[in-house]
Amino acid sequence: MGVTRRLLMAVVGLSSLLIYLGAAYVGYVLLLPVWDSRPSPAVAGVVVIGTAIVLGVVSYWGATARLKQSLDAVELRRARAPDVYRQLDVLVEQMDVQTPTLLLAELPVPNAFAIGGGAGAIVVDRRLFRLLSAAEFEALLAHELAHLETRDALVQTVAYSLVQTLVGLVGLVLFPVVVLTGGIARSLSLLRGDPSSWSQSWLGRTQRYALRIIAILGLAVTLLILGYSRHREVAADDRAVEVTGNPIALAQALKTIERASTPGFDPLRQLYVHGETDTELSRLLSTHPPMDERIKRLQERARQGTGILQR
Repeated sequence: MGVTRRLLMAVVGLSSLLIYLGAAYVGYVLLLPVWDSRPSPAVAGVVVIGTAIVLGVVSYWGATARLKQSLDAVELRRARAPDVYRQLDVLVEQMDVQTPTLLLAELPVPNAFAIGGGAGAIVVDRRLFRLLSAAEFEALLAHELAHLETRDALVQTVAYSLVQTLVGLVGLVLFPVVVLTGGIARSLSLLRGDPSSWSQSWLGRTQRYALRIIAILGLAVTLLILGYSRHREVAADDRAVEVTGNPIALAQALKTIERASTPGFDPLRQLYVHGETDTELSRLLSTHPPMDERIKRLQERARQGTGILQR
């Protein structure tokens, strides 16, 4: 019985090995003409990067349009809120941005975020009008205008599309290695009559290393983008202080929003001026810096008199 089982595993292993080697040969024959007619590295790089950027822009504008539709937001007319628009006009004059559309929505938590680029739009939860003072609301508007000024959401979307494309290309290059090494390792282990030993062979380890490279690269890219997002939040705080000259107003606005916000799962959280950061891991994976750090930073600027203007 043992001999029969061993013989059966050997036949299956040999058959699998022949199939994997045959697939590798067919792939080689099919890819050889493509490789021979490949463009220069410079041309290939331009095509890949250009395609990734175009796809990122298209994805961004498509997602922005869908988001506007899903929010069921209404435009805040100038006649209904002349004081708000006077604040907005003063800020727009000092910044390199067109007057955005102000949209009112009922968000899961009291918050605000900017969407679009150029003129764009600022989505504001209705409750903020009673929660924030005039100076705090102005500081919040300046923060969101800073995001529109530098097109942060668009830049991050395009950057994500670009690095996702590059990671995908690395994965595409390593995919044949993963499949072939894993398949051959399993086939050889069957031929030896020890199916479980394939992962300990050098071919099995090669497959694991290739998979780890893809996983580590993907994680590194994700952390890089999240770090950039946190950097842009701090930069928007600084720009708001530069324009309004009132770091305490922005600090108070953030503190008020933090107290009023007790969100659970919310797909819009990454767009908010306020993000959740409870643990070290969640801080690392957050799109926003810790709120307490932002508030302390603004309070320190106020104590030092940094960015305070006479208006």
